[in-house]
Amino acid sequence: MYLLLLRPFRFLANALSAESTPNQMAWGFALGVAVGFVPKGNLLALILVTILGASRVNLGAGALATFLVSWLAMLVDPLLESVGAWLLTRESLHSTWTWMYNAPVLPWTKFNHAVVLGGFVVGLAAVYPSYRLSRPLFEKYAPVVADRVRKWWIARLLWGTDVGGRIGSVASV
Repeated sequence: MYLLLLRPFRFLANALSAESTPNQMAWGFALGVAVGFVPKGNLLALILVTILGASRVNLGAGALATFLVSWLAMLVDPLLESVGAWLLTRESLHSTWTWMYNAPVLPWTKFNHAVVLGGFVVGLAAVYPSYRLSRPLFEKYAPVVADRVRKWWIARLLWGTDVGGRIGSVASV
């Protein structure tokens, strides 16, 4: 039971000190930005989370970006809504929206909701810039943070090195 409660903290410790490359961390962060801008509870958000989880990227960086950008997205909801409304009211896109609405599964993405569409478009537009901006930061600071996290007793405990050592010493008695 207690191990299940520690799982999120173990995930965070692994994310901070995992053997991921700066490229994997930056792409995880960038995909997390895209997930963060889209309101949750629709098929579009589920597809983006699946892409994030199925990719060979750092999930910790993706989860951190999703958490931070989700809070930011609430503050810029009017901007996202205006972008989505602008796209939904374009006369040249009406046939596309009609086709998507009549498709079997696409209405579950809630593309016809202005905030969802605006968040998706802004999130996709922010993927590459967030990758380019975060990669130098991960290159510079990830090794420093990883070394510091490895020294924390709680990180070693969460990884199981201390627990494994204690169990081994008890079993040999």
